[in-house]
Amino acid sequence: MSFINVWIHAVWTTKNREPILTKSALYKICGHIRDNANKKGIHVNFINGVETHIHCLISMKSVHSIAEVLNEIKGESSHWINETGIFKSHFEWQNEYYAASVSPWEVKKIREYIRNQQKHHKSQTLDDENKSFFGE
Repeated sequence: MSFINVWIHAVWTTKNREPILTKSALYKICGHIRDNANKKGIHVNFINGVETHIHCLISMKSVHSIAEVLNEIKGESSHWINETGIFKSHFEWQNEYYAASVSPWEVKKIREYIRNQQKHHKSQTLDDENKSFFGE
């Protein structure tokens, strides 16, 4: 039997980085993403976000690709958001996303990072965060 231990930290934004993810909306959306992903065999270990974007820690299976998993999560959730009317206007995620592998030894650290997004973004913008992701 094979043993796979692949972790991915993914980040995606609202269309044009519109700051529309209120606490209430974020709570509903993150809960739905986790529940729907689990139904499809995708393990969302931790998820949180702020007004413009979401961070997600995913445990990957050998049959998954990053593109397939993120397309499923983003596509299905935007469809669900529009069907439920969480927002008065049409909702979309930005097409692009950030995804990086996470060492099993760093999983706890990434969970804490995702958990503390609201606090973290009081002192750092998304652009600053992106620069740190890419080592700039």
